[in-house]
Amino acid sequence: MRILTGLQPSGKLHIGNYFGAMLPAVQLQDKGDAFYFLADYHAMTSMSDAATLRENVQNLAIDFLACGLDPEKATIFRQSDIPEVCELAWILSTVCPMGLLERAHSYKDKIAKGLDANHALFAYPTLMAADILLYDSELVPVGKDQKQHLEMTRDLAGKINDRFGENTLVIPEPQIKESTAVVPGLDGQKMSKSYNNTLPLCGAQKPLRKQVMRIVTDSTPVEDPKPTEGSTLIDIYKLFASEAEVQQMIADYQAGGFGYGDFKQRVFDAYWEYFTPVREKRAELENNLDYVNQVIADGAQKARAEATKVLDRVRKAVGLR
Repeated sequence: MRILTGLQPSGKLHIGNYFGAMLPAVQLQDKGDAFYFLADYHAMTSMSDAATLRENVQNLAIDFLACGLDPEKATIFRQSDIPEVCELAWILSTVCPMGLLERAHSYKDKIAKGLDANHALFAYPTLMAADILLYDSELVPVGKDQKQHLEMTRDLAGKINDRFGENTLVIPEPQIKESTAVVPGLDGQKMSKSYNNTLPLCGAQKPLRKQVMRIVTDSTPVEDPKPTEGSTLIDIYKLFASEAEVQQMIADYQAGGFGYGDFKQRVFDAYWEYFTPVREKRAELENNLDYVNQVIADGAQKARAEATKVLDRVRKAVGLR
């Protein structure tokens, strides 16, 4: 089974990325032929500084490895090291209806948040489809917010197959872990760098604790019971804490006598402990960048060999060869 997922190197990795995409990806590396890419082409829709992009790509590779990706089991590579993806995106664009792109929730949401309405942002689903289809991917672990893009990918693959031959492209299946598919941010919205409401995976203790203390709560007095329904604090705590610890927090919410500062400290302690192994592994990798860069280069060589096979098949089917 061919498994594929990717993450944008658009800033520090946050726990929404981890639970929504990275953790499911790492868990799947023992169950098939896993390909994981660093989506630097996609990152260009939101950043324009070359040095920052290069640094972010390297940091994301380190994060993947620190979180448990094993290059002996899985292939990790930089998206832009595989130029074939752009050609496949163009081929897909020839069967892609404008209405399909106009209905994209992500595009409409980003425009509403003030991002420039450029072609790359609008055509994002087409390039994402090429990312997936170029490797004959069968299973794609994604966050719930990417479900629509997977549906678009399946639609485009189906259109190619209908027009040029049934087996031209493999139609992938999404894997969405519903319990952690959408991780709440500090303000209760979906955690996203775009909303500046994230909790990073790694960092110094004091700044990370300060981030946790920013989690939005209501103004219920310390002595009063606090509402548990829709509590962002509880929802984030569930990601790191045991079931017994979560139930204790819920009971303390309902009993009263505890302030939100106490609950935020519990969240921080669980968060800090959960990612201790990741921080330690990351520190090792930062001192061995030659190894990290070689892993990416080796991954690109393997990924491009697979991409070439698929693109050659597509070229013949559509008449380019």
